[in-house]
Order: sequence, then C-alpha cells, then structure tokens
Amino acid sequence: MWTRLPSSSLRVTGADRVDFVQGQMTGDLRGAPTPGMVAGVFLNVRGQIEQFTRAYRREKDVYLHLDADQAPALAARLKRYVIFDQVDIQDSTELLATVHVQEDHLLAGWNPDGPAAQQFELAGITALAGRVNRTGTPGVDVHYLRRHEDALLAALPGDEGTLEGLHAARIHAGIPDVVHDGFTGTLLQEIGLDVGGPLPAISYRKGCYVGQEIMARLEARGNARYHLAQLTGENLPERAEVTQGGKVVGQAGQHAAGLSLARLRKELPDGAVVEVGGVVATVRLLTATHA
Repeated sequence: MWTRLPSSSLRVTGADRVDFVQGQMTGDLRGAPTPGMVAGVFLNVRGQIEQFTRAYRREKDVYLHLDADQAPALAARLKRYVIFDQVDIQDSTELLATVHVQEDHLLAGWNPDGPAAQQFELAGITALAGRVNRTGTPGVDVHYLRRHEDALLAALPGDEGTLEGLHAARIHAGIPDVVHDGFTGTLLQEIGLDVGGPLPAISYRKGCYVGQEIMARLEARGNARYHLAQLTGENLPERAEVTQGGKVVGQAGQHAAGLSLARLRKELPDGAVVEVGGVVATVRLLTATHA
C-alpha cells in the first residue's frame, strides 16, 4: 500500500550547505553519510519547535522535506541567518512530490537492508527515498519529480491508501506529527522527539544551533514537565486543551479510531480520566509496545 503525502520542500545548495543547515537544526546532518537522512527540528531561541524536517544529505545539495505549506516560513527563517555563507535556498515544492510506501520489501529498486537514504531507478525514473516509520513499521518515503508522477505511481506496489488511514495507523503506533497534531511551539522532549522517543530528532553531541542552550539544559536537568501519551475516547476534539478538575494538563493532537496523541503532564497516571474540550477521555501511557 502507498499513500500520497501533502508536502513542501527546500533545496539548499552551495559550498557551505551542510554546515549551514547543521547550524540551524537539532539533527546531526554533518554526521550523516552521503547520501543520508536525519530527522531534525528548527527551534526558536526559547527552544520551541518551529518546523520539523527530514533532511537528506546528497552529493550536490541538502533536500529538506517538510509538511505541506511549511517551506515558505522555513526559507524565510534560513535566509535571515545567511551572512557570509555560500548557500542558495530554493523552494522546490512545485517540482517535487512524495508518497509513502508501507511495504518496503515490495518496492522495486529499494534495498530494505541498505542505508536509510537511497537514490535508485524506478520505472526508468530517478527517485530519492528514505526509510521512515509512519505506522509503527518502517516504510519508505519516495520523492520524485512531479512531471514523472503518472509513470512512477503506476510502478508502486499495492493499492493507494488514504491519508486518513495513514494517520490512524501512526496515532495507534504512538508516532507524533508536529503539524497534524498541532505541536508547533512545544519543546521536542515533550512530544516524543527526544532520544529514545518514537521519533528521535535531536543529537546532544553536535555543535551549536538556535535553541541549543535550552536543549542542553533540559538534557542536564531532565526536567521536561510533559510527555507524549495517548487519549482514548470517541469523537475527541482535535488540537484542544486537555483539562482535569478545571486545570489545563496538556493538549490533544489529531484524533482517529477512538485515539488521540497528546502532550500531557507527566504526573497523570495511566487510566486517568480527563476532558478534551468537555469530552471525557482516558489517559493511556505509551510503552515500547505502543511505539
């Protein structure tokens, strides 16, 4: 099964491209092979999430894959930090499209035992792909030129799935999505993007970047007050405040099939009863099994 992913993207070129992006995001792009891929976050000076990306390091460029409509804001941010850097930042959204293939072993040209990022031929079309866990089981994000879409989609294995089904699977697996869950403006440690989380997107051993001081302080003290959990309940409001006894204890994300992901206070125990926009829900703490 495969699913079209509404996306936007940036292409960064120039002699300083890797070092420049490295100095902006939480992921260790410099430590990735070529080709390689790392998840990362662009933070503000308070350490809060502005954009989530998967950054592909290639021989001649850095490709930043983002959710739909995210590229213009990130491009504007990056351009503010260009001083003497030899980089060129281009919005490639109109040129490129992306699909997610869930059964990676069925994708012709992709090596399931190979590196996380691969470039290969599919139906005579050059595609860039990365191993991405969107459903609890690693699949493949395939990036390709839009002008080749008809031929490439015809070569994909299985039937086309819905975006709604893909999100239902990720919520069940406990995998956050910064944009769809409405987690922009939070700390990455609070929503499962920390080392050991379901979607690790930070290295504590890389050099400086915007927001790095806050991240280092959180690592040293280990005092994030929130974490990622699930809420069970029917028809829960999305991206709404979670309350208990009239006190705000978190925020809910996207809802599907009786489940929502949520950023919740750590002191809430498994099975705690809360309200999401006035609708009763039950807290379900994530475990390794869930993630």
